[in-house]
Amino acid sequence: MADQQKSCVAHMKKLLIIYPHWYPSNLAGVHRPRLTGNFLNNFNWEPLVLTVKPEYYEETPDPEMLRLFSPHFKQYQVDALKLYKPRLVGDIGLRAFLQLYRKGKEIITKEQPDFLWIPIPSFYTALLGRLLHKKTGIPYGIDYIDPWVRDISKDGGIRARLSLAVAQFLEPIAVKKASLITGVAYEYYKPVLDRNFKNASGYKIPHAAFPYGFDPHDHEIEIPDLKLPWSENPDCIPIVYAGAFMPNSQVFLDTLFKAFASLVASRKIPANVHLYFLGTGFYPHKSVTAYAEDHSIANYVTEIRDRFPFLHILNFLSKAEKLLIIGSTEKHYTASKTYQVILSKRPFLGIFHHQSTAVNVLKETNTDSYLVTYNPEESKDIFYASTKKVLLDFLVEKKSWIPNIEALDPYAAKQSAKILVDAIEKALKQNY
Repeated sequence: MADQQKSCVAHMKKLLIIYPHWYPSNLAGVHRPRLTGNFLNNFNWEPLVLTVKPEYYEETPDPEMLRLFSPHFKQYQVDALKLYKPRLVGDIGLRAFLQLYRKGKEIITKEQPDFLWIPIPSFYTALLGRLLHKKTGIPYGIDYIDPWVRDISKDGGIRARLSLAVAQFLEPIAVKKASLITGVAYEYYKPVLDRNFKNASGYKIPHAAFPYGFDPHDHEIEIPDLKLPWSENPDCIPIVYAGAFMPNSQVFLDTLFKAFASLVASRKIPANVHLYFLGTGFYPHKSVTAYAEDHSIANYVTEIRDRFPFLHILNFLSKAEKLLIIGSTEKHYTASKTYQVILSKRPFLGIFHHQSTAVNVLKETNTDSYLVTYNPEESKDIFYASTKKVLLDFLVEKKSWIPNIEALDPYAAKQSAKILVDAIEKALKQNY
């Protein structure tokens, strides 16, 4: 048996992941390599991660994050340029670019990893794939958590235009020698394939889309004596939205608040219902609070924009009365927090584009009782009427809520890791 185990370890392949943020960073992007990497050992791959030392992070550290990472990660850390005032360069991928390159070259020489995988953003780290490939020959893949070249029609400022120009110049350089393109959604990276890898027979490069997924272990961790955001309002019925408030969610929120205000005016909902928007972020667009004030329901809404530790959020979700999840007007938006709200086992109201993959997930898991779908070809009045009806049911009726958790298995991080491994092995065969 011992000889078999040694043989298995000897044949285990190595994946080098470059991602500047790691624990104790609480940024959402950290969960992409974390969740996928947690399960690589199941498929005979060892994860090596090259990251930046925590003292160079800007965000408040979350030491509890350590509890979420597999012990199988072999971690390397580098220094970065410090932040100075005025803050000319904030992007950690830029501040640590040279250090990551030098350490990456050293790791490749020493560890001989089979493949290099770089989730972005930070977008600039994608260039490390091209440089390290040229220097060492290692095949590499780029993973699109967000599109690099993206639509800025809603933000035509000089900074946005400059960012787009830089992206349009750098992205082709970064991807030119890539062996694999992956992403959280096909639509996020399809334009990259069209611009750089299209030929008469299709795309001349392997590619794969897979969600963040989830690790069931995350939802088994309870924080003792955790203070709840509504602890000072013990008589309220807390309904929680957790996570960033995105610009393409504004139409949905405005409609939801308009419907909520109408129900309040007609006294059709309990007076002690309270909506908590937690960890929405310091975004530049109109705030949740401002929308609540527009509809004269500010006394029903509390927004806390500061980020919460990830495990705190999971605990808040499981202890709330009900939940909200607000998607995007973009059909390809895939909300990773969909899995979090389902696994909380609390009833929730969801609003999504009717073609979003999240709609299918809700239907498959029997959690679509309070689902509102948005079709841009329908009138605003139809969308408002639908939202108001579902919201009333959600706030007043008590339907049975029995999620089919097993139906989530295809979306688990373990399955995402398998998809990534299959795609990497396909890329490696194509290289040979």
